Amino acid sequence: MQNGYYSATGAMVTQFNRLDVISNNLANINTPAFKRDDVVIGDFSRIYQEVRDELPLRNHTRDAAKFLNRSIDRVPQVSLEYTNFTQGAIKESSNPLDFALKRDDLFFLVETPQGIRLTQNGSFTLNNEGRLVTKEGYAVLPANHFQNQGYIDFDPDAQISVDNNGNIYADGNIVNAFYLAQPIEPRMLTKEGDNLYKSDLENFRLVQDADAVAQGFLEVSNVNPVREMVGLIEAQRLVEMYQKVMTSHMDDLNNEAISKLANTSV
Repeated sequence: MQNGYYSATGAMVTQFNRLDVISNNLANINTPAFKRDDVVIGDFSRIYQEVRDELPLRNHTRDAAKFLNRSIDRVPQVSLEYTNFTQGAIKESSNPLDFALKRDDLFFLVETPQGIRLTQNGSFTLNNEGRLVTKEGYAVLPANHFQNQGYIDFDPDAQISVDNNGNIYADGNIVNAFYLAQPIEPRMLTKEGDNLYKSDLENFRLVQDADAVAQGFLEVSNVNPVREMVGLIEAQRLVEMYQKVMTSHMDDLNNEAISKLANTSV
């Protein structure tokens, strides 16, 4: 099989992976505080150059050559997938249980069945017990949660207000405060769905006096639909191009090679 066929196949798979990322971005245009994902596409040679010092075999040796195929070293592939934490626009909702964070490095803390998670989606509600929870039912955690394992609870008839620093008031009396988490290394956050991020407890710290909470507002998705549609069309056209290359290799070039070989044999 021709080396070019391998290259075209690998490039097509890379574009399929890119299409998955773009499709997910477009599907979450209306998800509050959703952060778009993107990919970095590189070739095998560049990725190999970055990690070869960590490999158990020395480069340019006979043993190392067994693991290298120079014919596919330049096949493009996804070398990195990352989340763009640039803040989206702030939109007024007039719902007193909606909260927007005006800094892209801050997150609310919530408790899920899988453990503590971070989120920037401040669309909250009260459950039947008067506890502040996300729309999925996950409890929103207060600043003192790790000291007393408490939650944010209200009397059903209380008037709830929150100041810019995340201090929570019921009928004008301060009752608690949001745990506003700042990741030490945002790249270590892992998306888990439902607008949640997984993080080690050592990877974030409590921020006080943040001056970043806006009650009655929501942060919208930072996805730019025009940009995503352009990327979608570009990826689709590249898939079609690679498809033609693969067809040319399998049909035209192989048929020509077989015909010449037959004539030579005669």
